[in-house]
Amino acid sequence: MSNITNTQSATDVLSSYGIDKNKAAVPAKKTNDLGQDAFLQLMITQMKNQDPLAPQSNSEFVAQLAQFSSVQGLEKLNTSFNSFSSGFQSNQALQASSLVGRSVSVETNTSMLTAGGIISGSVNIPATTSDLKINIYDSKGALAATVPLGAVQKGDTTFRFDGQDMEVNGKLIDWTAGAKALPADTYKFEVLATQDGKAQQLATNLSANVNSVTIGTDGKLVLNLAGLGAMDLSKVKQFN
Repeated sequence: MSNITNTQSATDVLSSYGIDKNKAAVPAKKTNDLGQDAFLQLMITQMKNQDPLAPQSNSEFVAQLAQFSSVQGLEKLNTSFNSFSSGFQSNQALQASSLVGRSVSVETNTSMLTAGGIISGSVNIPATTSDLKINIYDSKGALAATVPLGAVQKGDTTFRFDGQDMEVNGKLIDWTAGAKALPADTYKFEVLATQDGKAQQLATNLSANVNSVTIGTDGKLVLNLAGLGAMDLSKVKQFN
């Protein structure tokens, strides 16, 4: 820009921003904002006081105005996006809060059985197995029960366990054979499939009750699961 020759006009505009012509520019307030009105005043003052022998072309003023409009547009877009992001997180938290008291399935081999409750689970059988069995261990690590299932086809196998009855793929399995029902406790499930004469342990998805929901410092939702503790919402395999 050309130098401003009308000292009074320039001073009036600069003073509105706390700038003394005899001192270093010091903003009146800690802000990075330059309002549209102030920008236009500075530009008009510049136009009024340009050198008549070497005036600036209109394209330079248009370019300055376009640049200011672009920056202003980006700032508004930023503000709108932050508002949208905040609203989205609040809505997500509200929806997640409805999960409190419900059951979800996550990839784990441990789950808590409450009095009168049920543990539901699933396991993917990679290939047809000649022998599938589920070993159940109590919180002390002792083998509490073994449920033999025999030959099972490839695919997903689901089961439900209440401490006494075991239901596999919708079919009730008589595994207790008069044994005492298992009490409320935290149990570990070990699913073994025989492949080529060798027992292979498979990953399991088990149910857990949601005690509460919190929002982490990174904005992610965290479910506090009974018997398992904090777990990211993205790790939930199924909402029961």
